[in-house]
Amino acid sequence: MSRDPGTPRLLRRLNDRAALELLLGDGPLTRAELGERTGLSKVTAGQLLARLEERGLVEVAGERAGGRGPHAALYAVVPSSAYVAGLEVLPDSLTVGVADITGRVAVEVTLDPANGRDPVKAVHAAVRRACDAADIELSQLRSFVIGTRGVVDPGTGDVRWSYDLPAWHVGVLASLRQTLGASVTIENDVNLVALAEHRYGAAAGVDDFVVIWAGVGQGLGVMLGGRPHRGISGAAGEIGWLPVPGEPLPSDVSQPQSGSYQRLVGHDALRGLAVERGLSGATVPDLVREGDEDFLDEVAARLAVGAAAVTVVLDPELIVLSGDVGRAGGERLAVKVQRAVARMCPSRPAVVTTKVAGNAVLRGALVAALEQAREQVFSDTV
Repeated sequence: MSRDPGTPRLLRRLNDRAALELLLGDGPLTRAELGERTGLSKVTAGQLLARLEERGLVEVAGERAGGRGPHAALYAVVPSSAYVAGLEVLPDSLTVGVADITGRVAVEVTLDPANGRDPVKAVHAAVRRACDAADIELSQLRSFVIGTRGVVDPGTGDVRWSYDLPAWHVGVLASLRQTLGASVTIENDVNLVALAEHRYGAAAGVDDFVVIWAGVGQGLGVMLGGRPHRGISGAAGEIGWLPVPGEPLPSDVSQPQSGSYQRLVGHDALRGLAVERGLSGATVPDLVREGDEDFLDEVAARLAVGAAAVTVVLDPELIVLSGDVGRAGGERLAVKVQRAVARMCPSRPAVVTTKVAGNAVLRGALVAALEQAREQVFSDTV
């Protein structure tokens, strides 16, 4: 029986990919250490490293002192072998982060998108500015992931609907791909926050959880089995329209402020609640951060309405509170929401506050972009 001639090539590709992932996660490593962790012989591990070094993917990054013999060379992934860009698009700002293949962020810049009428031109200008600041060429970017508000069609990748970004419509994605000349993906912003929490934050190591984004708008990021759940039309997580007791039912989907849950926990609602209680503050997050226990109890009770509805449907292990209100409330608010959810439904998920530092949408975009770039670079090593 003849062997499949592609098998040795496939095995080399799989071994190369495993080695690169190990070097990224645990490196730098010596040839012997890499052999031990991959199950390869020293000879095979050496051939593998030579192959990857020839392709510019790994390099000697130092030495490790041994016993009486010579020091062993330490190998690491070459950071400049590829770069990625993550973006967050808001009505009044466009933030770009550029990271190398190891995940190190080289630069982060925020620009005014001018009038926002031409998203392709605005994105291209912002990415150019970021590349100039990082001293890299645009051609070195292997993947772009753009986080934006609204519903992204999982089939086409286009923004199907966005209330406050009307220029981001069907056709923008194709134009971006033509202009940037690389892999471009558009993703819902709260889904990217969930990716960031899963990689760096409160949900690290948890595969079934949700992120409740509490802020100017309300959103839900759902992670099931370690993968984002977007729904058949991309609208999973549009929790602002969740019907809630005592609030009018949504009557116009084009007006997010008409959503029942939005009316209950949006900035206007929480500011109104503070005024009723004689509280004052410069911003709603300030009110939540500095509010007394009674005020925070009411905020938690309102947030728990949405959290409980999600819990009885999905039964997640964990609920992460994010957004400016979630961050401002911190663990005080999370504990109160957890107790309120436990009173409303039979499931009792843990409720915690976000642990993602900085811009969570941008960090999630970079996580997604790195996954795509590594798939491209690491899967074609032979």
